[in-house]
Amino acid sequence: MNATWRLAPLAGVVWAVLAPWPVPALGQDAVGTELWRVVGVTVPTPYALDAGPTGAFWNPAQIVTVPMVAADVTQTPEAISAAGFLAVVRTGPSRLGSWGLEYGQVDIGDIIRTSVTPDPEGTIPVYTRAVGLTWALTRGSTTVGATLADHDSRLDQSDHQHWTGDLGVVERLGPAITLAAATHFFSRLATDDPGQDLFAAVEWRAWHGALWTGSGDASLRLRYGATLAHGAGTDHEFGIGFDLGAPVALDGMLVRESTYGNVTWRGVAGIRVRIGRYGVTFARDAGVNDIGSSYRVGLEWRLR
Repeated sequence: MNATWRLAPLAGVVWAVLAPWPVPALGQDAVGTELWRVVGVTVPTPYALDAGPTGAFWNPAQIVTVPMVAADVTQTPEAISAAGFLAVVRTGPSRLGSWGLEYGQVDIGDIIRTSVTPDPEGTIPVYTRAVGLTWALTRGSTTVGATLADHDSRLDQSDHQHWTGDLGVVERLGPAITLAAATHFFSRLATDDPGQDLFAAVEWRAWHGALWTGSGDASLRLRYGATLAHGAGTDHEFGIGFDLGAPVALDGMLVRESTYGNVTWRGVAGIRVRIGRYGVTFARDAGVNDIGSSYRVGLEWRLR
């Protein structure tokens, strides 16, 4: 779902809210999810394989080794004018797993209100917020996770709150193959709800070794992911990753989106750098239909 086509259903729901008939709760759920999809274009891996503290927002099954704090800030182009913030604080591993708190918010700040004249009469508030408790546990080659979150979505004078419960799993089949799947914003048993997604992905470590004598281990990874069960076409994600061990990792992905009856392609790339306890992430999507690119900057602090 590229940013341009996301605006169509979002604008439709905004119009419905402002019209003199009620909007069903399902429509409100979809608006909050659409806002997260707008900023999610900066994730450079299939959602089910997104790793790290803030990766728990997309798949709660995260491999956790130490307590950590992390935050991401995302900015979309001026044509969309959406800004996203995501923060996660979590404990280290224990017999009962790792626990964490997550907070996320996406705002669109320049929708102008008008009436009988074209002169602006203020702005229309459009945002979504989520606060959740997340948990993950690793046993052998399997990692499972769950997130329970409270969502608040606002469209002008209409405000909607609801709860979601998500499950995720990551299975490592030897050193080379990783399978992953997760629900996203799951609130009811349905495969045609535009307010929720199902993520699935596979990663193959195609090569592992030293680039030169003394360089340390490097890896080349090929990835495929899919986003489905949201009442529209399946989105396909083709990714590649290259890392020099823990310090530096490069990720790139080409996405085929087929939602709303249109097929589009978009690209996204990112780099992760870790120095000691600190990590920095920068990602950018290539943009579509000449509307510009979205950017994401992330910071991570390992507490020990």
